[in-house]
Amino acid sequence: MKTIQLGTSTLEVPVIAVGCMRIKSLDKKEAERFVQASLDEGANFFDHADIYGAGTCEEIFADAIQMNASIREKIILQSKCGIRKGMFDFSKEHILTSVDGILKRLNTEYLDILLLHRPDALVEPEEVAEAFDLLESSGKVRHFGVSNQNPMQIQLLKKYVKQPIVANQLQLSITNANMISNGINVNMENESAVGRDGSILDYCRLNDITVQPWSPFQFGFFEGVFLGNEKFPELNENIDEIAAKYEVNNTTIAIAWLLRHPARMQPVTGTMNIERLKDCCKASDVQLTREEWYAIYRAAGNVLP
Repeated sequence: MKTIQLGTSTLEVPVIAVGCMRIKSLDKKEAERFVQASLDEGANFFDHADIYGAGTCEEIFADAIQMNASIREKIILQSKCGIRKGMFDFSKEHILTSVDGILKRLNTEYLDILLLHRPDALVEPEEVAEAFDLLESSGKVRHFGVSNQNPMQIQLLKKYVKQPIVANQLQLSITNANMISNGINVNMENESAVGRDGSILDYCRLNDITVQPWSPFQFGFFEGVFLGNEKFPELNENIDEIAAKYEVNNTTIAIAWLLRHPARMQPVTGTMNIERLKDCCKASDVQLTREEWYAIYRAAGNVLP
């Protein structure tokens, strides 16, 4: 498994992050096999959130990996906080309480990375800074990032927060590629030219923030996967042809498309199927050509000016 540097941190992380949102769907033995298979693939970066399974996903993971000091040194743990029922909450009290709960459920003394999950309209960045300082000084969190935030929201945090923002987890896939499309269609009179994120992709590249694409196989907002979907015949035909060339399957190519981007992204998988996870990991060894990348982009209905 190839690795990248996470933001400006000293962390070298696998190019594939293993999302654990659905681990609750596995029984104990299945969860153990899945986690071990991830480690066997070199995918030792596990992404969590305190709301996944109302916290039970973190507990299931800790049990499946049989968490202990020796195991902990071999893995990288990331979790997220800030979503509450009917609201978002970046208050100092909520962040600190959330992290304590995450650490307890994961049976660990520290997180490698904590992300703020969804932008809080009532955020007081001074409180976030205080929370981050306490978490860092206590050794509970080593690195910090955000999720689903635009450049100005990050800038506002950075005005007060002294720790580097190392990652931004954002929805991105071949069919949900507006953050790429609006950069290609600058000043054009078409839908693709509409910027909805403040040029977040360029901002992250300029500031050495690692983009972590979530839902890399989804179209719309959890409407379904585009692979094998009759709604996307041209895209699937194109992906299948390229997959045959590299002797991999379509899952691998969908992830390889993200990895081909020079932003050096770290896609977050969501599958609990071991074979599909292996297919995702194979993307680490596939380097699409520029022609192939653009062919897939266009086949998804994305517009070139």
